[in-house]
Amino acid sequence: MNNRYAGALNAARQFWLAWAIGAAMAAVMLILALAEDLPIRDPDDDILPSYIRMPLIVFGTILVDILPRMAHRAHVRSAWSPRALGGLWREVVAERWPASHWWFAINGVIAWYLTYATFRNIKSMAPFVNGADWDPTMADIDRFLFVGHDPAAVLHAWFGTGLMAHLMSAVYVVWIVLIPTSIAIALVWTRHTSAGSWYVTAVAVDWCLGALLYLLLPSLGPIYAQPGQFADLPHTFNTTLQEGLWTDRTAVMADPWAADTLQTVAAFASLHVGIMMTICLIARLVGIPRWAQLTAWVFLGLTVVATVYLGWHYAVDVVGGLALGAFAVWVAGIATGNRDGWRVRLRSGSADSSSPAHPEELVSRSAPRPDHPAAD
Repeated sequence: MNNRYAGALNAARQFWLAWAIGAAMAAVMLILALAEDLPIRDPDDDILPSYIRMPLIVFGTILVDILPRMAHRAHVRSAWSPRALGGLWREVVAERWPASHWWFAINGVIAWYLTYATFRNIKSMAPFVNGADWDPTMADIDRFLFVGHDPAAVLHAWFGTGLMAHLMSAVYVVWIVLIPTSIAIALVWTRHTSAGSWYVTAVAVDWCLGALLYLLLPSLGPIYAQPGQFADLPHTFNTTLQEGLWTDRTAVMADPWAADTLQTVAAFASLHVGIMMTICLIARLVGIPRWAQLTAWVFLGLTVVATVYLGWHYAVDVVGGLALGAFAVWVAGIATGNRDGWRVRLRSGSADSSSPAHPEELVSRSAPRPDHPAAD
């Protein structure tokens, strides 16, 4: 096969499940839109449309990959003239961005965004497809799990409703930034493509399962079903976000064609928790540095507390999210050829052990390594 197309075909194979999920979700989205007479919208067109914003994000992360290496080499070699910098640009691009990695990054970004955009649209359509309300059931399960108490009320009593509210709000803001950053790390900055495709495919599975659950078990979440429980919390960015999402939902439910937005209110399962669980397990199984693994697990714990404390989700939504995130890692591991790596690490209990079935040595550090002066 022509080498020009071999890289493209290999990249498509690495993301075959993500592409299949995206195509299936796009078909479901189109069927629901036609059946319920609902619009399909760009989920993030408030600033720039996706076809402009996504290339800018990808190009920006590529520059972050290239420019620091150029600057380091220019400093080591005292080569700051325009001609020398041009040569360094070509040198670093040739090392870091061969055609195979361009195909890998482009395939991964498009496949991931297809699942994300269709997920957001299906989530918006869920109340029109299934008008059931599972909030009372979820609240009853929570009170059973907490021996007759509401989990959010328990957390408010334990941690108070002052400074903790601001801390939990900050956790939600960080999560919003974390997801696109993690995708950039997996597709642009790492050179361990098996690990990168594993993670991106797992997130695609998360979106797919989340959309399915929102269709089957629609619920609003405690902050909307029982707002009185959260009246003592101070006004934070989280409050503004919750109010904005409810305003969007009200507009969409009144007239989805006139609303010019999507509604994104849904509770079971918590994808904040689910995707963080996916991040933690992938980090463990591919063997990134231990400090990064610990940071991820701590942030997962904070996300679990925040999502219940702030009223976004019921405790049972958290349980569902944990299970969803773990299942996505398992399925994506099989689809991307990482099944043996999963088994070996679970048996050994060590992220530093390597599977002989993996010549790419998934447990190697996935972060880009800095250039060493001696290598220049």
